[in-house]
Amino acid sequence: MQLFLNATSPYARLARIILLEKDLLDEVTLRWCDPWADDKALLEVNPAGRIPALVTNDGTTLSESMLMAVYLDSVSSHVPMLPASHLADVLHLAGLGQNLMDAAFTTVIARKHYGTEIDQSELGRRRRRAIQRITQQLDSELHESQLAPSITLGEIACAVALDYLAFRLPEVHWKEAYPQLKAWHAAVIARDSFQQTAFM
Repeated sequence: MQLFLNATSPYARLARIILLEKDLLDEVTLRWCDPWADDKALLEVNPAGRIPALVTNDGTTLSESMLMAVYLDSVSSHVPMLPASHLADVLHLAGLGQNLMDAAFTTVIARKHYGTEIDQSELGRRRRRAIQRITQQLDSELHESQLAPSITLGEIACAVALDYLAFRLPEVHWKEAYPQLKAWHAAVIARDSFQQTAFM
């Protein structure tokens, strides 16, 4: 398999963490690239020019990190990240994590192209409100005592999103606002898969 990625995409990091947790990293060649430069090899496998893009052993390209997660969970014999016993709960958390990632990532990209004044636009203010609501909800739902030795897709998505928020939008100060969520997050990112994939 091949994984097209860069070091700062929260979506690519989610895919790498899943590969590590599923003990599949040795079966994948990491193809580091710049999606903003219309990387030729990336465009050949994913015409949208987006990362991550996972090319399976039979040459099929998967182009959304959550879809990759479902696929990788299915081809590994490790403990499922999408356990049938509480699938709705896991997908609920995965959705919150995905939405937080999207709001934070879109804010960062909008600022890159239009400057910080874009935050005052209708969409900028909407993204900011979404970030505030989601972090507040995560604080009410996630507790360090709930963590098990195995990890679910929902927990990975939320932890990656929160880490990305701290990395790219530190002015949000979610750790100061939500000490309970901070403790949960600290316990999750202590895992080796998060340490190996830290944003830089």
